[in-house]
Amino acid sequence: MPIRLIAIDIDGTLLDSRGDLPARNRRAVRRALDAGIHVVLATGRAFHHALPIADDLDGDVVLIVSNGALTKSRAGDTLAARLLPRRNALAVLTALRPRHQGVAVVFDRPDARQYTYDGIDWSHPQRAWYYERNRTFMTRTEPIEASLTADPVQVSYTGSVSDMRVLAADVRRLPVAAELAITLTEYPERDFSLLDLTSGGCSKGAALAARARRLGIERRAVMAVGDNLNDLEMLEFAGAPVVMGNAVEPLKAHGWPLAAAHDDCGLADAIERALTGE
Repeated sequence: MPIRLIAIDIDGTLLDSRGDLPARNRRAVRRALDAGIHVVLATGRAFHHALPIADDLDGDVVLIVSNGALTKSRAGDTLAARLLPRRNALAVLTALRPRHQGVAVVFDRPDARQYTYDGIDWSHPQRAWYYERNRTFMTRTEPIEASLTADPVQVSYTGSVSDMRVLAADVRRLPVAAELAITLTEYPERDFSLLDLTSGGCSKGAALAARARRLGIERRAVMAVGDNLNDLEMLEFAGAPVVMGNAVEPLKAHGWPLAAAHDDCGLADAIERALTGE
């Protein structure tokens, strides 16, 4: 069956190791759109951080952001949402405060209150670039609990790979854990990890499945391309999963078709094969 929907992770898949969008990947996505294929960017990024990439593609793409908690158009319209109840966000923030000082809470808002934070060291080399690029959407709120005037999209922590694994284990022991989706994204080469906490049932895979149903597309006509732990569920859903050559080892272990690395435009290769029916 021809591919009718392609879900593409951003970091480590669409973008290269420098965080740039290679011209060849841009052309491949454009060819897919011109062929009538629906393209979805599925990312752990918040909407404000993902939108510039979608704009750079300059096409009718839909964004699944915050690891599946929100599905939005390029224009900012919310097409689907599964927000984190305030009571659960508060329970997490209260319980983890003694274990981790820096935290962000993301909301479905178009302004500087979209990303609120407390105690994050933006001078850290793994974080400084994010602040410089996205600060117009960010507001310092101390204590962070004061930001919970509405149900948020997610609660997020960042740190070393080992620290975030420990923090994730702490979350799994909380009474509220059964009502949460606990997602780790790891970059071992930089010893950097993100821990995202969203409403239970959220994942890129669940959001992709909902999008495919809305479009009337069978899963066997869906291709997904990714490289990290938060891509697992969407790769499991897709009838044509593709793993990047630079992917983390747990993802490669599933035995799905392997593309070249992001610096070698493995995504473009995968899209071109889909377009030619190979």
